Amino acid sequence: MTKSVPSVSVTYARNGGSTKANALGMRAMQERAFEKRGEPYLLIKSPPASGKSRALMFIALDKLANQGLKQAIIVVPEKSIGSSFADEPLTKYGFWSDWTVTPKWNLCNAPGEDGGKVNSVGSFLASDDQVLVCTHATFRFAVERFGIEAFDDRLIAVDEFHHVSANPDNVLGKHLGDFIARDKVHIVAMTGSYFRGDAEAVLSPTDEAKFDTVTYTYYEQLNGYEYLKQLDIGYFFYSGSYTDDILEVLNPAEKTIIHIPNVNSRESTKDKIKEVEHIISELGEWEGADPVTGFQIVKMSDGKKLRIADLVDDDPSKRDRVSAALKDPAHKNNRDHVDIIIALGMAKEGFDWIWCEHALTVGYRASLTEIVQIIGRATRDAPGKTRARFTNLIAEPDAAESLVTEAVNDTLKAIAASLLMEQVLAPRFNFTPKNPQSGPQPGFDYGDEGYQPDKCNVGFNEQTGQFQIEIKGLTEPKSKEAVRICKEDLNEVIATFVQDKPSIERGLFDEEMVPEELTQLRLGKIIKDKYPELDEEDQEAVRQHAIAALNLTQQAARIALGGDKKDDEPSANTALIDGVRKFAMDVRELDIDLIDRINPFQEAYAILAKTMSEESLKQVAAAIASKRTSLSPDEAKELAVRAARFIKERERPPSITSSDAWERRLAEGAAAFMRFKKEGRYDS
Repeated sequence: MTKSVPSVSVTYARNGGSTKANALGMRAMQERAFEKRGEPYLLIKSPPASGKSRALMFIALDKLANQGLKQAIIVVPEKSIGSSFADEPLTKYGFWSDWTVTPKWNLCNAPGEDGGKVNSVGSFLASDDQVLVCTHATFRFAVERFGIEAFDDRLIAVDEFHHVSANPDNVLGKHLGDFIARDKVHIVAMTGSYFRGDAEAVLSPTDEAKFDTVTYTYYEQLNGYEYLKQLDIGYFFYSGSYTDDILEVLNPAEKTIIHIPNVNSRESTKDKIKEVEHIISELGEWEGADPVTGFQIVKMSDGKKLRIADLVDDDPSKRDRVSAALKDPAHKNNRDHVDIIIALGMAKEGFDWIWCEHALTVGYRASLTEIVQIIGRATRDAPGKTRARFTNLIAEPDAAESLVTEAVNDTLKAIAASLLMEQVLAPRFNFTPKNPQSGPQPGFDYGDEGYQPDKCNVGFNEQTGQFQIEIKGLTEPKSKEAVRICKEDLNEVIATFVQDKPSIERGLFDEEMVPEELTQLRLGKIIKDKYPELDEEDQEAVRQHAIAALNLTQQAARIALGGDKKDDEPSANTALIDGVRKFAMDVRELDIDLIDRINPFQEAYAILAKTMSEESLKQVAAAIASKRTSLSPDEAKELAVRAARFIKERERPPSITSSDAWERRLAEGAAAFMRFKKEGRYDS
């Protein structure tokens, strides 16, 4: 293996907190969710493997026994996930009731099409039984047939909630909006994604505001494991066919899930069967298939035999046998059952193989949600598993290639995904303005010197995995919705920003770009479009909190991965925490203007330069530079608004000859705005 530069590397303390159960048999996340069991609308955001299914069981049983609800309907995106809600003997671990689903009401196990199962939903609604499990599709058809009113006084629990969106074409999203408007059901929504619905909102802002959110972060989850200590995320580039380069990133000694590219993608050779055969032949000599499991047996050059599960083969009898062998509960805790799984569309969401150490994905996946789900396959805790990694193998742009634009887009998307995962894996940020009344917060450690009244302080609470960071000049959110966004949805805001092509293109490749054009103008516009219901001051508060979270994570990662370390591994889980502290101490004062002056993509460029060949890097830069345009009327208007703020704060207009690049840009923008206005380029 020659390619080993991770773009993100995080290390955790392994304090065992997330896997310990309380007297009722609840782990930390489940206990937190159960505390909110009385809420009629509950959104649970929590990573894969944190126990969301069981958390729902506890909440549903309480709603049925103590909150007057008649029935609970569990809705999952696909049949295979229905097994997560099978019977559980909860009393064995201290809870007051077991979770049981009458076999005929687990429609994920029933034969027939979704349409035919609608009759079963009708029979269930008329019965005295309490729990039904069905797919999103079956539920949609049932609502259309029986109407919203038929579900009154019931709990609707939607698993993998990111499949829903507020788009009018999304039927399940529309149904949920109708249920909320009628206000006669309780809804529990669960997602392991953090980027709900990718580019589209899951709920309308007014509906979202009715939900109480339980957030359990990746940081809390991984920090509380017993075994898994380090998670690396990297993107690597290859030329030619990926099957020739795959052994540069695939270590046969690691338990690995390989997701080969979609047959319609640029990376695919268009013959998925041959691709699997090629990967197998690269690993060693094929010795046939195991007659019981269907796994392919491959003998490597050192004599070791690999057991490879092929989920790509279209032959139903072969694939079903392999799939059944992977799900066999008798082998759940057997590390040696299988070594490598090769899949295309399977083994993602809800697929549970605790031994997976490496999720290797070929070709960019269009959905952030899908990437989070794939990474989740490798982040299970298992004895002896101390390190896990996700690798995205992407084709380098080729000068002779007509699809160079697509190659550039894939590269930018992979960088965006990497930036977002870094954000998701970091501790949670709480920002407060620094003022004379500021003081230490209980439960936070402020470093060796303790809290300094005359400085901007960085506190950290190891137990909750939260930062408390003071920033001079920070605008605080005023409305309830703005407070909620700053507390719960900063990663959603950052996701929209880093997926914005003009932002990431200029941030990576425009040497003349002034950072504030991205951090203030571009992000400001994105927030205005995303949250039009917020007033200007709240929009600015959300912008400041989002850019502070993104840039502090990036600066901390730079310090953690920079020249400060004496060995390859940060001590315990303090690298990122120390990095945030060090950055705050190294600058004269941690103020919002300073944070706005940092290009959020500069660290990503440094990683890209290490992983992509110089020739390809130049080609990507040239392709992006060729699209660069002069100032548009909209951009001039945004700059003029910022220039007006500048005048208000400084009591003078921005100068075109200033030594400060951002002030010059404001002056240019204001002048262009006046010119465009004179030319009649604005409606009013």
